[in-house]
Amino acid sequence: MKALVLAGGSGTRLRPITHTSAKQLVPVANKPVLFYGLEAIADAGIRDVGIVVGDTHAEIEAAVGDGSRLGVNVTYLRQDAPLGLAHAVKIARDYLGDDDFVMYLGDNFIVGGIRSLVTRFGHDRPAAQIMLTQVPDPTQFGVAELDDQGRVVALEEKPRQPKSDLALVGVYLFTAAVHEAVAELKPSARGELEITDAIQWLIDDGRRVESTIISGYWKDTGNVADMLEVNRLVLESLTPAVRGEVDAASELIGRVVVEEGAVVTRSRIVGPVVVGPGALVRDSYVGPFTSVAAGCVIADSEIEYSILLARSSITGVRRVEASLIGHDVEVTPAPNTPRAHRLVLGDHSKVQISA
Repeated sequence: MKALVLAGGSGTRLRPITHTSAKQLVPVANKPVLFYGLEAIADAGIRDVGIVVGDTHAEIEAAVGDGSRLGVNVTYLRQDAPLGLAHAVKIARDYLGDDDFVMYLGDNFIVGGIRSLVTRFGHDRPAAQIMLTQVPDPTQFGVAELDDQGRVVALEEKPRQPKSDLALVGVYLFTAAVHEAVAELKPSARGELEITDAIQWLIDDGRRVESTIISGYWKDTGNVADMLEVNRLVLESLTPAVRGEVDAASELIGRVVVEEGAVVTRSRIVGPVVVGPGALVRDSYVGPFTSVAAGCVIADSEIEYSILLARSSITGVRRVEASLIGHDVEVTPAPNTPRAHRLVLGDHSKVQISA
């Protein structure tokens, strides 16, 4: 079995961060979300991975490399434009050959991995196997309709009037039969080749399509709120470790990781929190569910439930929360502005905030 990982999307819902950074590389607990998917694929015993890339290909290729440190062998597949999930399967046809494969959306996060799903597929080998989960707003997803026996009878992409609340999770397993379906597709009203249409073609052609309704945690990390929530979830499993320097005047409470080269002085950190390599926390409070990336500076400030990307600084600010702050950002005091702050800042931003 091979894997096809989709990492070509532009990430419009995460702008301005994604104006200068691939959405699949935005970090969760200081590790790109894409890496969690690749690790899950490796854990399922799959080694050969094709990554579909677009305009951000150089950044993704630099981060992932040949995949060896993540336990996989990576081949990059260029997609000139994001023309749908089934289009990604189409351009990967030669790479996939006649092998079974798992298709994994590179900005999705699934707790517990996919090993059991891959094992079940290898045993039963339906033409397609999909994962479903209940969502509050199914109009934002591909939606499945099941019969009384729980079999998939119909699929629709982002329907205006959904027939169920069961959304397709961003992991699909296929035999080579899906290539017949993709070859027959025409662009949808959105101008894309929809994977839901391909699966519907298989159903209409009498092929077996199985589904699994997952009760565990799944998130499409396409917006700031979901990124912060996934960051919270991952930090919950931290194992405390101090590899950097923490002075006697500082207090670490709960699950706190201070990476090598990081320095914490006269500060209070309440976990779960990760402080990245070379970061500085001075005269500050860092609250739960915060990820501080490499080279960041937090001085005379308070922050919690936030993600700071590399080399950003927050100085003299009370208080920052529920924020996603890009690379090389400077947040400093300014007069006559509110004391509570909620920020989404792109790379190289400079923002003045009152103390």
